Amino acid sequence: MSTLAVAAETLRVPAAVDLAAIVVGALTGGLLAAREGFAVSGVLLLAVTGGLGGGLIRDVLLADGPPVALTNRAYLPTVAITAMVTFYFSGWLSRLTRLLVVLDAATLGLFTVIGAQKAQLAGLPSASVVFIGTLTAVGGAVIRDMLLARRADIVEPGPYNAVAALIGATALTVLAGPAGLAPIPVALLVIGLVAGLRVLSVWRGWEAPVAVDLPGRARSRLGRVRTGRAPRGRRRPGS
Repeated sequence: MSTLAVAAETLRVPAAVDLAAIVVGALTGGLLAAREGFAVSGVLLLAVTGGLGGGLIRDVLLADGPPVALTNRAYLPTVAITAMVTFYFSGWLSRLTRLLVVLDAATLGLFTVIGAQKAQLAGLPSASVVFIGTLTAVGGAVIRDMLLARRADIVEPGPYNAVAALIGATALTVLAGPAGLAPIPVALLVIGLVAGLRVLSVWRGWEAPVAVDLPGRARSRLGRVRTGRAPRGRRRPGS
């Protein structure tokens, strides 16, 4: 499918849905800042990174003019209002954990699709499309953790986050690229896939895989097999 065709059929996110996704991301960052006992400036900063961080990184890497987070008149005011709501109502919002998990999962899928499709429109190769899609989804969380001077959540074992975005971005690249499927159905499918993986990993306790030493594991199993055999030339009892 040509770039012009992709541009014509790319998922156009309604403004309300776009702002809702930014609000959810800002809530996540703002609630974390409130739990840490940050000042109002800290709550605002983490709300900005949670809601707009991934998009800022994406637009800087794609070098497609000023970042949308800075040119769209509604984005920053929306984040600021969300930060203030979080600052004054963090206790009440913390009770909505299950709802926030679902909304956060949907936002993860939406940001993955937006980032990957923008990379496709820029004519980037498939691997770069996957990278940009994943980074758009989790970039805000990476900036947030850097500001908190801690190891990023996306590199820790735990519920799928970057893993879900990576799988989704890969699926979009394959289905909208070599498979030649229409971008809009693919985008909706990927949003559902990413959100579903994220929610299931939280509810079922799934954790992202960690590094495995395959040669060491093979030697360990081989050693157990050998120790379970009787030495040659010696009869087993009862034989």
